[in-house]
Amino acid sequence: MSLFRHSRRRFLQGAAGTAAALSGLLPGRPAFADEVVVGFIYVGSRDDYGYNQAHAQGAAAVKAMAGVKVDEEENVPETEAVEKSMESMINLDGATLLFPTSFGYYNPHVLKMAEKYPKVRFEHCGGLWTPKDPTNAASYFGYIDECQYLSGIVAGHTSKTGKLGFVAAKPIPQVLRNINAFTLGARSANPQAQTQVIFTGDWSMPVKEAEATNSLVDQGVDVVTCHVDGPKTVVETAARRGIWVTGYHCNQSVLAPKAYLTGAEWNWEQLYPKFVKMFMAGEPIPNFYRGGLKEGLVKPSPYGPAVGEAARKQADDAKAKLTAGGFAIFKGPLVDNRGKTVIAAGTQQGQTDPTLEKMDYLVEGVIGSTS
Repeated sequence: MSLFRHSRRRFLQGAAGTAAALSGLLPGRPAFADEVVVGFIYVGSRDDYGYNQAHAQGAAAVKAMAGVKVDEEENVPETEAVEKSMESMINLDGATLLFPTSFGYYNPHVLKMAEKYPKVRFEHCGGLWTPKDPTNAASYFGYIDECQYLSGIVAGHTSKTGKLGFVAAKPIPQVLRNINAFTLGARSANPQAQTQVIFTGDWSMPVKEAEATNSLVDQGVDVVTCHVDGPKTVVETAARRGIWVTGYHCNQSVLAPKAYLTGAEWNWEQLYPKFVKMFMAGEPIPNFYRGGLKEGLVKPSPYGPAVGEAARKQADDAKAKLTAGGFAIFKGPLVDNRGKTVIAAGTQQGQTDPTLEKMDYLVEGVIGSTS
């Protein structure tokens, strides 16, 4: 988004009482009778080779739809700033369907705006919508831990040392689920594999991400992955240090063609047009929506040249089972890295099990702490 557009919004917000009159709009109504205005808000840059780029690719698919106008704003922090962005899209642009895409937008910001604008639909990525929340707010997310499990299989086969690294932002359930799935995948290929995790403290900390990656390499790690908004730093640092890397959010192979093994990618190009079509047709969109490989919401990156046949075969077999359904990544007996049983023998937690959305532990094989 241009700086002019950003400034335009802030200027008009100074006249909040007349904003709707100036634009000729009423909140919750489209700019023109024959089009729906859809807003996308990103916490970072749309070309970050990561989280925001994956969402922007989904927005691009919506732009190709007839009868739709897409409004985007990038680099919006998880503060009251996102409330101002949402109100601008509603009052000035006539947006009636919003996708505020960052985890920290939901509570309290999306919830507050949903209460204020009951005729606008707020679709939030990653938040945990509950029945007590406004019905015009909703939560969607993908089971990308399925692809992290596949990445772990490839990493476990490829690693020469059995030492893997994971650079992560925050120890929230979605991140822990990815770390654990990656580790379980790796240990299915090499039972002695271990994953050293370093938390940077926030979603976009390039300096700390580079430091963490270098530290992991210095400790003998020869395959690294991550869960941060922009994996570019981790990918490029790993390649520079001569180790392998698996990506996250979107395909980063162009950044490290020889070092890139595979990756866990979002496929928002599949979901966003689907939701917009449902909205335009007046069909109800689920308030709590999840899906994985089977639903096409996530996908693995193509294998890099360093991935051997054994790794490809095991990962492909696991992908087929996950896509068919019925294969559980998290099954007992499973203990955490402190020796506590978290899933009892003979039981399992499938992808739709709400318990996984509250994960607060690291599995055996992970070196690190959630505190």
